[in-house]
This record gives sequence, structure tokens and C-alpha cells, in this order.
Amino acid sequence: MLSHHQIAAATRIGMLTRERDTASACDQALRELARALPLDAATLLAIDPLSGAHVQVAGIGYTAETSDALAAEFVTTPWYRNVVGQELPPSISEDAGDPEELVPRFRQGWFYAERVRPAGFRDGLTGALRHRDRLVGLVHLSTESAGAYDSEARHLLASVIPALAALADPVARAGDAYGLPECGAAGLVTADATVDLPGRDRARSLGDAEFGVLLRAFADTNGHRLRLLWPLDGVWHRVTLHRHRPDAALPADAVLVHETPTELPYGLSPRELEVLTRAATGQTNQAIAQALFLSPRTVHSHIEHLLRKTGAASRAEATALAVRDGLLRPTPDHLAFFVER
Repeated sequence: MLSHHQIAAATRIGMLTRERDTASACDQALRELARALPLDAATLLAIDPLSGAHVQVAGIGYTAETSDALAAEFVTTPWYRNVVGQELPPSISEDAGDPEELVPRFRQGWFYAERVRPAGFRDGLTGALRHRDRLVGLVHLSTESAGAYDSEARHLLASVIPALAALADPVARAGDAYGLPECGAAGLVTADATVDLPGRDRARSLGDAEFGVLLRAFADTNGHRLRLLWPLDGVWHRVTLHRHRPDAALPADAVLVHETPTELPYGLSPRELEVLTRAATGQTNQAIAQALFLSPRTVHSHIEHLLRKTGAASRAEATALAVRDGLLRPTPDHLAFFVER
């Protein structure tokens, strides 16, 4: 029977899923496990959505290099398939192997003999982390005591695996960390690939070549957020770019893209939006006219129209509104004016 102390630790681990600083939350989750279960070392591993490799996001007694290397070997063994195939995390002390599949007990295998036993560990407990119907990582506990992880310990670890999976899942964290609204398409973009977020359609803007140039320019800045409006096949979209907070399973240059269809605010025309964007960079009417191949008189008319539509009393007030509400259709050259740092 679980003790009050163990139940309290499991509850605290569940509450950690609300934390925005997931790196710290992952570390704290392992410390809570150490209070509830015997362990001399532990590792929380996430599956890199780009490479498929297991990478340590938190550890006790394991360096990231050691944990990653051990995981790379372990996933090639039949015991890994045993871990993934069970809802209840298997332990070394209670592993019976699989005679039908010719899988020996873990203690009789090479991984225990060559990796676990020489490190001084006599028992271990491993759980597969699943989040939103996806395998997202592993949690492994090790102890120098033999027979430490009985059925009760296995059930306790199973009870906190949903919380550990939510913390370890780098793709889920990408959306949750920024409080994205439930509606809207999204995608996580790195220099090498685009990662889809579970439960969301991929942002259509990610298939637009011109938008791709803007996205790469944003990734090269030190900015944290950019809000803008973007047309796709005749439909305008409100798009937000977030620089993803670095973690162990995703590169530091990852950018989260979120978009929702919208009408142009205030009844602005596409040309008025372009003029407003350039005005917000401080360009004069003459400079805007040259850039957009218009006459200065036409630009002046556009300025008058957008002032009337937005209700702004002056050009300065209109440009402040544009920056504040993301009423922008920027080019890569404009980003220095609009990226939030």
C-alpha cells in the first residue's frame, strides 16, 4: 500500500506539468521520485522528434552523455521492446523474460552484465513515456540495492508516467509553453525540418516560399516574438512566430509558428496594410512611394484612409497601433523594427 509520503510526491509531480520552466520541472520531478522510491541514479529521456534519438532532459547520477549513450544501446535490445510493450513498468528484479520469443531474463543478458552490473546497480525500473498516443521517451531508475522495485514500486511509477511524459515531450511543450489558443494551425521549424504539433494541422504558411524567407530571417535575429498578417491563396492569416525556448531535445534556433485565418482588421485593404507597415518603420511618403511604385499623392491618400479606418488621430498613433496589434505585413528588411526582444 502506498504511503502518504509517496502519494504526496506523486501529486507534486503531477502539479509540475503546470510549470512553464520545463527544464526545472523535469529536474524537480526526478527529485520527487527520489523521495518516493529508492534510487541511486535516475534519468528522464525524451525522443528527439528530428533524429529519433533519446536525449536526457533531467538526470540524477547520470551525465547526459552517459545516459544518451546507454539509451542508444538499450533501444536496440529485446528488453526495450519489453518496456514499450508493457503498461506496468518492468523492473530488473521482476523481469521474467519471454521464453516464447527466446528473450532471456534481463539479469541474464549482456546489457546487464556489461553496462548495469559494472556500474554497481542491482535493480532498475524502466517506464515508457506516452503522451497523446505517442511514445515520447523513457524514465529509468537504478539502485544499488537488490530487489528494491517490487510490484508496488512499479505501480507508483506507472501512476506518475503521464505527468513525466507531458514534461518530457518536447513537441507538446513547444505549444504549451506559449499558451497557444486551441484553434489554429501550427508547426515547429528548425534549420533541418518541420515538426508537426500533435492535434494540430500544419500551418499553411510553412509551405509558402516567401514566408520561408521571412521565417529564416526571424530565426537569425535575437528576437522572441513577431506578430504579422500574411495572405495565403486569397485568405489572410494572423501569424505569430515564437523563438522556442532551448531544451535538450530541440535546437536553440527552433521557431514555433501559429496561424489562424482572419479578415484584415479595420477593413484595411492589402495596399493600406503595406503602407502602414512601411510607415511604422519610419519611412516617409516619398520613400514608401518609391518602394511600392506609387505616386506620393497616392501614398498620402492611403495614409488618410487608414487613419480614418483605424480611428487614429495621427500617423504616429496609427503606426503605434500597428506595432502593438501586429497589423503588419513585413519583409525581412523590416524585422529590426518589429521583432519583440
